[in-house]
Amino acid sequence: MTAKKHGDNKAQTTEKTRTGLTKGALKRAFADNLFYVQGRSGLIATPNDLYMALSYTVRDRMLNRYIQTIHQYIRNVKANKGLKSVAYLSAEFLLGPHLGNNLVNLSIVDEVRDALAELDFDLDAILEVEGEPGLGNGGLGRLAACYLDSLSTLEVPAIGYGIRYEFGIFDQVIQDGWQMEVTDKWLYLGNPWEIRRPEIAYTVHLGGRTETFSDDRGRFRVRWVPHQAVRGIAYDTPILGYCVPTCNTLRLWTAEAVESFDFNAFNVGDYYGAVEKKVASETITKVLYPNDEPEIGRKLRLIQQYFFVSCSLQDMIRLTLLTGRAIEEFPERFAVQLNDTHPSIAIAELMRLLIDEHDLDWDKAWDITTRTMGYTNHTLLPEALEKWPVTLFETILPRHLEIIYEINRRFIDEVRLRYPGDEGRVRRMSIIDETSGRHVRMAHLACIGSHAVNGVAELHSELVRSLVMRDFCDLWPEKFTNVTNGVTPRRWMVLSNPEMTRLISNEIGDGWITNLHQLKEIEKCISDGGFLNDWRLIKQKCKERLALAIRQRTGISVDPASLFDVQVKRIHEYKRQHLNVLHIITLYQRIKQNLSTDIPPRTFIFGGKAAPGYFMAKLIIKLINSVAEVINSDPDVEDRLKVVFFPDFNVKNGQLIYPAADLSEQISTAGKEASGTGNMKFAMNGAVTIGTLDGANVEIREEVGVENFFLFGLTTEEIERLRSNGYRPRDFYETDPALRDAIDLIGSGFFSRGDRNLFLPLVDSLLNHDDFMLLADYRSYLECQDRVSETYRNTGEWTRMSVLNVARVGKFSSDRSIRQYCEKIWKTKPVPVDLSGKPLDDLLETELRAMTLAKNRGLV
Repeated sequence: MTAKKHGDNKAQTTEKTRTGLTKGALKRAFADNLFYVQGRSGLIATPNDLYMALSYTVRDRMLNRYIQTIHQYIRNVKANKGLKSVAYLSAEFLLGPHLGNNLVNLSIVDEVRDALAELDFDLDAILEVEGEPGLGNGGLGRLAACYLDSLSTLEVPAIGYGIRYEFGIFDQVIQDGWQMEVTDKWLYLGNPWEIRRPEIAYTVHLGGRTETFSDDRGRFRVRWVPHQAVRGIAYDTPILGYCVPTCNTLRLWTAEAVESFDFNAFNVGDYYGAVEKKVASETITKVLYPNDEPEIGRKLRLIQQYFFVSCSLQDMIRLTLLTGRAIEEFPERFAVQLNDTHPSIAIAELMRLLIDEHDLDWDKAWDITTRTMGYTNHTLLPEALEKWPVTLFETILPRHLEIIYEINRRFIDEVRLRYPGDEGRVRRMSIIDETSGRHVRMAHLACIGSHAVNGVAELHSELVRSLVMRDFCDLWPEKFTNVTNGVTPRRWMVLSNPEMTRLISNEIGDGWITNLHQLKEIEKCISDGGFLNDWRLIKQKCKERLALAIRQRTGISVDPASLFDVQVKRIHEYKRQHLNVLHIITLYQRIKQNLSTDIPPRTFIFGGKAAPGYFMAKLIIKLINSVAEVINSDPDVEDRLKVVFFPDFNVKNGQLIYPAADLSEQISTAGKEASGTGNMKFAMNGAVTIGTLDGANVEIREEVGVENFFLFGLTTEEIERLRSNGYRPRDFYETDPALRDAIDLIGSGFFSRGDRNLFLPLVDSLLNHDDFMLLADYRSYLECQDRVSETYRNTGEWTRMSVLNVARVGKFSSDRSIRQYCEKIWKTKPVPVDLSGKPLDDLLETELRAMTLAKNRGLV
């Protein structure tokens, strides 16, 4: 009896150390993990040891909720309460560092800070150690991460599916002003947040041929005879909601060989052949999908997309059957959202699985597929609407091409019935593009095979309806809707800007963190001198932190009292970083022409990566750095202007930059940006926007008030009229002396040490093509920037605008976006998790019994 009592006490202590949220429990858990998991003491621990120990400490608390969440979902199924989960398919998940975000969502930042301080460790120093998984190129992947955060916070059952790239997006370094790409080895020191699931594995086939046969009931059937097979292995990352028990899953797939070692090849001396299949299979998930210009790159990208989609759909079908549902009930079990065209092969793959593997007829399979799938369009750029050569498709996915042909045949018949004699419409709407070679239009496949199609901003959705998919909207107007993007305030305010978070919460409480519309309540503070002074001090501290980072990473000293004018985003001609540069050069020329020119001091901060094969974007980076080199070293400028290119812009650096910005540059050509989310993050942190009527800028301006937004530039309609009338950029160059002087200075070699040829491609593009209307918008932009300078001189007015931008940004929470998806498209409801159920040890035993049962049934 004494032994049993001692055992009970030990179990209770273990339970508390593993799951407790008090300072004492956290301190014990950290020490245990440092000693028993990392094998280190505090005296010899490296910074990474400390990070890993703290991460495991936090993960333990998450796993308690993670397992409870799974069991809650199982209880709902057993009680016939219904459980419809969201499956978010995305080729990118740009999560950012995990540790700080999970501390925020567990609401234990202060407890952990105090626990570490008692052990003589600093939380901020440990947070700085963490790198980030570079599993995305930019906004698309970051949006997916925000949505996973909101799904858990809103207690909606969900699972994100993607690829576990061994090497993510490149790390960017600047050498002699040029971007250089360095391999992103994000897994080098280990990843404490993921759980490898070797028992959750699926075979994915590639290549080969198809053959027809009759089954035992005399039905016509098709069999895929592939020439290659790989295995997809699951890696799970728990995604915790904010201050709720719900902890959903991000499941990423890595590719492995079905047989990793060929002893026969080894025994005859073919050492490379012995591991050839392993090397070839693992290449599939080796790197974030590459520049797709070379044939080999396009092939790999298509294989990557199919690989993760196939694994994910097989997994969903397994989970459906595991919960006792029939395959016909798949749409009641899962709502699948395609995040852009990358996962749109899911339409054909689900049809293949249902028809070839689960023996359903075409009509039933098509009904299930279309009721399951939803498609989000993220782009208006034609080159981003993926198309694959039929020859490539036939080589890699011959069975899927047959299915696509049949989908297209039936669809074209429907179009011809609806619009008899309109063969032009038929050609425009066909999945197979016959205009220049034969290509599979993936956006068309996604639209035809989904029950809902949405854009990501009101303007974007209207342009999708009226331009990109006009014919489809004419046919199925009920399919099309809008869900404006949003971002999570947990990462982009609470974690990134804790001082502002405290100031706001002290005034209105902390309910705004999960209901961002409550920020409206701080409007009452715009006449409170003490509040406004505190607001300015917080902004100044954020700017001082960024100024320190700029000095450490670039060697450039900047004045935190200057206006921080920031443009950080992917480098692309349509985003028009070079329009910003033209303005900088114009200001520089004003100073050189009149040394007493009174210009409010400005620090121009750029950041962003260019695709490795995008020459013009890389040349823009070189131009920014070349202009910076000249202006920053010119004594005539006297610190009135500073130009900085902040290298390797990513989520972690964004958390430093967004809170420090005074002015947010959102200056893309109207009609080109689908939505943008950086504009939302800036506004959430009190930056005032200068921008065009493009993407979500339109809605931000409507929400914050036209008087709190600096608007310039042509509208979408004006641009189209200018194009149709024959746009001649040289007309603007020849009639605007300031514009001509700025371009001529670039062309003269002034910023390239006398090399007139260096920036010639950029100058030639602007003067002879100017596809993105920089010269047409230059004068409007210049005049608007002059208004910015005048307004910034009035400290009280600028602070008022800053506060109102935050107060009125409630619409742009990803929580609002997810609620709209749930109501409009997914038809899903929250499933709150009850943490008052069985203790952890009982849950672990139940989990083991469930796995044993599943294995016996052949479902795992």
